[in-house]
Amino acid sequence: MTKACKLAAGNWKMNGLHADLDQARALAQAFPDPACGVLLCPPATLIAAMAQTVEGSAVMVGGQDCHAQASGAHTGDISAQMLADSGARHVILGHSERRADHGESSGLVAAKAAQAHAAGLVAIICVGETGAERDAGQTLGVVLGQLAASLPDGADAANTVVAYEPVWAIGTGRTPTLPQIAEVHDALRAHLPDGAISLLYGGSVKPGNAAEIFAIANVDGALVGGASLKAADFGQIISALERA
Repeated sequence: MTKACKLAAGNWKMNGLHADLDQARALAQAFPDPACGVLLCPPATLIAAMAQTVEGSAVMVGGQDCHAQASGAHTGDISAQMLADSGARHVILGHSERRADHGESSGLVAAKAAQAHAAGLVAIICVGETGAERDAGQTLGVVLGQLAASLPDGADAANTVVAYEPVWAIGTGRTPTLPQIAEVHDALRAHLPDGAISLLYGGSVKPGNAAEIFAIANVDGALVGGASLKAADFGQIISALERA
């Protein structure tokens, strides 16, 4: 079986102005030839400018969402093709903040992922349980159910990445124990249609805990939130992944 590629992906969420492009520039300069993939997903307003800022470097740029249709009367939405046209190569889909705040179902995530694939983008599909679901012993059922319903036909290592983000750990400073992360990643790996699909862990990943998380089997990288906003912090996480 082909080994999954390592990826450090930064999700800037609703943060970042043009002045913050200096962080992307600094990251590109610090990692001219990284031993893993490096991706920044800024807000849509910065995608084209960031792509231009890091042009010619190893840093890739992605979006944070796309619409399930290729075009049409969808005011305020952005299609996968528009992301690609702006310089994006990846798009995050099904993040828990989208599922919770916007009521997105796994079926909708699958439709968005299909559009991403059609536009030539790599879809980073997120799955994860709430604190109540974990406390009820439902973690694997919830996560594997989301995975099955969120993957479109044709998902493989070339067009799809999966990120496990326990909802209760995102932005809270809490992280699951290493055995808890390992249990979920092992289960996800066993249920992927292509065993070479990269599996990322997300949820309060920081410079201080990145190395021990990356040492877990079937963890191929991270989807990083707040720690990706500063090149110095994200750089430490990237370095930890390079050494893993």
